[in-house]
Parts: sequence; structure tokens; C-alpha cells
Amino acid sequence: MSIIEPKIDALLNKTDNDRFLLCALASKRAHDINDMMRGQRDRAIQLQTAVEIARAADKKPLSLAFNEIARGEVSYDPNSIDIKNH
Repeated sequence: MSIIEPKIDALLNKTDNDRFLLCALASKRAHDINDMMRGQRDRAIQLQTAVEIARAADKKPLSLAFNEIARGEVSYDPNSIDIKNH
């Protein structure tokens, strides 16, 4: 797997050039996104066809998390690993 967009330098700038912090932040946010997608999927199955659901889920939670971090929509508290959604 390689990250093309957003650029890794842009992501590292959001975490004080700490690649381990970036990994932890992205992992936690991706987990939250995955939980939200699961809840949405259960409800969507009742309302939409399988093709519509597949189109809506074409991005992976980790990709969404990296994009949110790059846009500054997700940050962290330096005193803990708790993430903040803006």
C-alpha cells in the first residue's frame, strides 16, 4: 500500500513529524469511521440496493481518515492520544 494523496509530508506536518503519532491518530479515526459506516450500512441495507451501497463505500476508512487529517478536520491533544473532530 502506498499513500499518493494526501502527501505523507503534509500528514506528518499535522503530527509534528511524528510518524507513530500519525499512525495512532489515523488508526483511531479510521476505527471511528468504520464503526459509523457499519451503523449506516445496517440501516442502508433496508433502504438501498446492494449496488448503491457498494458505490457509497468505495473509499476505505483509513483513506478517509488520512484525508481528514490532511484537511485539518482531525487533530489531537498533545497531553493524551484523544482525537478531536472539528
